[in-house]
Amino acid sequence: MKAFWILLLLVHMYGIVCGQIYYTRNGEITFFSDTPLEKIEAINRSSSIVFDFTKGQIEAATLIKGFQFDKALMQEHFNENYMESNKFPKAVFKGSVTEYTPIDLATVGVHNCNVSGELTMRNITKNVESPCTISVTENGVDVKANFIVTLADYDISIPSVVRDKIAKTVEVNVSATLEELKK
Repeated sequence: MKAFWILLLLVHMYGIVCGQIYYTRNGEITFFSDTPLEKIEAINRSSSIVFDFTKGQIEAATLIKGFQFDKALMQEHFNENYMESNKFPKAVFKGSVTEYTPIDLATVGVHNCNVSGELTMRNITKNVESPCTISVTENGVDVKANFIVTLADYDISIPSVVRDKIAKTVEVNVSATLEELKK
């Protein structure tokens, strides 16, 4: 009889833990840079994001070639010259909510917090921090964050011919609706 209660408790705990992991394969990552000569903007709507609400940990991965530009030539230069996406196909973020307090995912509400972790692009890993908004809705959990990336930090060099057309930093925005991972 004691074994039954222990088994029942373990099954219940398994359900609680699994019920706290949310994900998407359709996360949206945009980046934007602006100079007087050129605005550069791209969007990727196929980023994978996993958020473990028991620990406040988050991981995101995106394929570099998934970024779409308005101008085909910009997209080609981005992939071939700047990001070298054949050699470095993805960007990955691994981090957590700082000073995390577990969120009641059964209660609709907005939670403002900060996320910190490591962003890896072009085989270079740097620490990044970002304000983050976590909105619990009736349809899932919406997550939004934004941060600045300095191109030189990731060995993204800009040829002198176009140096005045391209900003030295880009603003990155992340937006996703996460669903509960059901096992």
